[in-house]
Amino acid sequence: MLHYIKGKLAMKIEGGVVVEAGGLGYEINVPDNSAVYLLQEGETVTLYLSMTVREDDISLYGFSEQEGLMLFKQLVTVNGVGAKAAMALLSVAPVAEMKKAIVFEDVDFLTRASGVGKKTAQRIVLELRDKIGADFGSSATGSYIASDTMPDSGESRGEAVSALIALGYGRAEAVGAVSAIIEDDLTSEEYIKLALKKLF
Repeated sequence: MLHYIKGKLAMKIEGGVVVEAGGLGYEINVPDNSAVYLLQEGETVTLYLSMTVREDDISLYGFSEQEGLMLFKQLVTVNGVGAKAAMALLSVAPVAEMKKAIVFEDVDFLTRASGVGKKTAQRIVLELRDKIGADFGSSATGSYIASDTMPDSGESRGEAVSALIALGYGRAEAVGAVSAIIEDDLTSEEYIKLALKKLF
């Protein structure tokens, strides 16, 4: 099983790129908003991969960050969401924005993706909302933001900041959003939701 590829960006093609590694050119589908498109041909590129195998086709799907690969794998577990639909979703917005849309049940946002109708979007929310929400908490396990970094910093606030960083926000941005929440004694999940509303 392929996990990632590191090689030379040989060319950009419709819907993806060709990466040369070990004397072979690998055609890889990437989201429309991928950072790989900012590179020049000949530059070194690393993409995290998912491979789909069907009777008549073998395809590679690549992502600049592991978070993109993880969300892609979660999306294709949803009934009715194939690799193409998952790529369309990840082409609509960055991973952090897509995760927020799922957590906040923003069906209209999800239907911006080509080939994703309202019923499919509702299934995505139903099947992944809790899983992605749980990822927020688990990503914060073992992390703590010191009290001199953030006012009234407690364990729940620290976990919320760590979760936001895991979603792709910068540390300063995450700390600022959580610090701006006036309420005290909330759970980490409640701090995360309030902070995301400020950042969204």
